Amino acid sequence: MKAGTRETAAALTGFTVGVTAARRREELTALLRRRGARVTEAPALRIVPLEDDAALRAATERCLAAPLDYVVATTGVGWRGWMSAAEGWGYGAALTAACRNAAVLSRGPKATGAVRACGTTETYSPASEAVDELRTWLLARDLTGRRIAVQEHGAPLLGLAAALRERGAEVVEVPVYRWAPPHDPEPVRRLAEATARGDVHALLFTSAPAITSFLEYAETAGRYDAVVERLRGDVLALCVGPVCARPLLEVGAEPVWPERGRLGAMVHLLTAALPTRNRHLIPAGDRTLVLQGNALLLDGDGDGDGTAEAVWLTPGSARVLRALAERPGWVVGRRELLRRVWPGQGADEHAVEAAVTRLRAALGPYAGLVRTVPKRGYRLATEPAARPTGGTR
Repeated sequence: MKAGTRETAAALTGFTVGVTAARRREELTALLRRRGARVTEAPALRIVPLEDDAALRAATERCLAAPLDYVVATTGVGWRGWMSAAEGWGYGAALTAACRNAAVLSRGPKATGAVRACGTTETYSPASEAVDELRTWLLARDLTGRRIAVQEHGAPLLGLAAALRERGAEVVEVPVYRWAPPHDPEPVRRLAEATARGDVHALLFTSAPAITSFLEYAETAGRYDAVVERLRGDVLALCVGPVCARPLLEVGAEPVWPERGRLGAMVHLLTAALPTRNRHLIPAGDRTLVLQGNALLLDGDGDGDGTAEAVWLTPGSARVLRALAERPGWVVGRRELLRRVWPGQGADEHAVEAAVTRLRAALGPYAGLVRTVPKRGYRLATEPAARPTGGTR
């Protein structure tokens, strides 16, 4: 959809959201688009199943070589994949029996659901879905000579396995699937570039490895510092849960996550949080326009109830209008607009003029809101509520 195009507004109209998930990406994207968002799909990783891998079969056979004392289920998809692969090799009944005779630890509700679906009952499941709590629970017991199977989730759980072995346990690591780079890395690089420019309003992550991969691609593109700065500031980072969020917390970002780690809960939280971070009211005569993300809502109340008309702006034009709307009635100089709208991008004053021209064209009958102040800059044609610090009339 081109900038300046009008459409019926929805709750997330005006926002560009980056989706880095590989699995269930289509479902997540559909939920976001149904609410009016523009979605940039950029899988940061892909899941490589290991149903036919010799390592998985060998690990399964080790599990069946002697009774297991503990079995750790870390993901629902991984557990189901393991059970399915074992069934295909003719080991299904034996593996199920071995798990039923052991104490099963499940990391979170998804893993718990998968464990129960195969007729096994979990002994312990931490509310936080953290591997650290599973380790703490196990280390509180005498593990000398105990056999423990640990179902991995995309990468080896070296810290967990090492801690258990130090306490005398025999650990069988079960690599059900692994993370691998995406088939096409260009969408991830483009998303990193768009994030650095400020063209993205939110990034959604469903796994910690995806965050790490995204930041690595940002670094290869030479945009790591800019991306991290955005994540610490105006880009909302939304994670499926606290375990997923750890790589962002480590770089000083402040991600949010829902109480329940579900796609629907993520979208609900995004719908509630994003408009409150990126919305400005613009008086226009007897009406109040609403700048939300990169769209101008023309219903006068901006409640996102599906009845408003929205005009999409280019990212640059939207950022110019936002800068003016933050100081209604006061002059914002071209240099300040360059600093705020195109930081570190080498743009010149022609970029400001072009963005203002596109903005006025998109505003149509409201084009007169953006006034040129000769040799000084631009201002929004409305009276300010109060004189901002350092502003000029």
